[in-house]
Amino acid sequence: MVKRRPLGDAEIDRVFHALADATRRDIVRRTLVAEQSVSELAAGYAMSFAAVSKHISVLAEARLITKRAEGRVRLVRADPAALARAQELLRSYEDLWRGRIDRLDALLAEPAPARPGREDAGDPASVPPPTN
Repeated sequence: MVKRRPLGDAEIDRVFHALADATRRDIVRRTLVAEQSVSELAAGYAMSFAAVSKHISVLAEARLITKRAEGRVRLVRADPAALARAQELLRSYEDLWRGRIDRLDALLAEPAPARPGREDAGDPASVPPPTN
């Protein structure tokens, strides 16, 4: 079994910066389905070829896609393993927050301790109104 090394902070920043843009997310989605040329990708957007190439470069720097040359054609393919690493990171954040919320729920479910000398400490109706 191959053990993946965790993403470093700079890598995490690159991945989520790359995925923060809708066009780049769409490029990843399209290239997960099938490898496509840069020209094919560019034809699907109302922007210049150079702009699409820049988006592809950002995705490649984040290692979310791979590019290869086949003659004069540049082919782009998403890297499912890179997306899986990003998903693992998000899952770890989800687990962290679920644990915190579960602990908060448990604390809120505990009965409030009675204060000495007050028989009605847990009754919200017994709390005097605030004074100005």
